[in-house]
Amino acid sequence: MNTSNVQTINSTPAVEVPLIDTRELRNTFGMFATGVTAITALGENGQLVGITANSFSSLSLDPAQILWSLVLTSPNVSAFDEGKYFNVNILSQSQEGLAMQMATRSEDKFAGVQYCLSPTGVPLLEEALATLQCQVEFTRVSGDHLLIVGRVLDFDRVEEGEPLVFYRGRFK
Repeated sequence: MNTSNVQTINSTPAVEVPLIDTRELRNTFGMFATGVTAITALGENGQLVGITANSFSSLSLDPAQILWSLVLTSPNVSAFDEGKYFNVNILSQSQEGLAMQMATRSEDKFAGVQYCLSPTGVPLLEEALATLQCQVEFTRVSGDHLLIVGRVLDFDRVEEGEPLVFYRGRFK
């Protein structure tokens, strides 16, 4: 660990931590295998929003809540203001192409995608292993991301299939 360059974190008592090599940190984070989700929502003018996220986590059973994060530079940040609706689609191994499509900037991320609309008007992706219909309960900026806590309003799952997993920078 390189300790020649030290940054100070303002807290009481003061804590010194080494400067972080962000590429190496990303590689270290990549050692933790995560599931892959496609988060869907409605944008400012009702356009469909689709985002690939592996930052998803269950948070609470009572109340039913989930947590995920979105980089602050995303053009879709406003789609996740408090009170807005979104869906979490937990992707299967066969949906790697869909994960890539939702991760790539394009005018129509839903071109060729099979989906139906939830009662809130937000897309539910067909063939997902599970779906969670949510409402943004609150958000908080932390570092370069927006943390989003969603209240689960409804959910569904299939009984068969394997999840799409992201590990060491690749889908598995």
